[in-house]
Amino acid sequence: MRHRVAGWKLGRNTSHRRALLRNLVTSLIMEERIETTVPKAKALRPTVEKMITLGKRGDLAARRQATAYLMTDEAVHKLFDTIGPRFGDRNGGYTRIIRKGHQRGDGAEKAFIELLGSEKVVEEKREKRAEARAKRVDEAKKAMEERGESAEAPAGDAGEKEEK
Repeated sequence: MRHRVAGWKLGRNTSHRRALLRNLVTSLIMEERIETTVPKAKALRPTVEKMITLGKRGDLAARRQATAYLMTDEAVHKLFDTIGPRFGDRNGGYTRIIRKGHQRGDGAEKAFIELLGSEKVVEEKREKRAEARAKRVDEAKKAMEERGESAEAPAGDAGEKEEK
């Protein structure tokens, strides 16, 4: 029985576990959605909830506590300027864990952990990535046309080298 055994050890010593959780909390606040294993996500959830509660309080003492825990100043600013006010009227339950499936290799169960309301932010990031990808493809096509090459030319050259 697990009476009075709180938290997760995650197979790490104390300092490694603390550093891991600090990095995960910082990444989750910055990205608003991260992919990790299910035990790490479950261990991460209470700490993130405490950080968001600090962000909702918004006073100097809360800001100093968050600064002491989070890894970057950008994460502290985002926590207090955008995330804290977003959950101003909500009492807890700021995160969602979505199971993804098993990891190839060791079979660990993977999951997404995200802040509620982060769907808009994730969609904006996807659109930006798609636009950047399309822009790179257009630039590559223009560069190939300027050189007078076609898309099939490299494949033909490779075939000639194999024959020799």
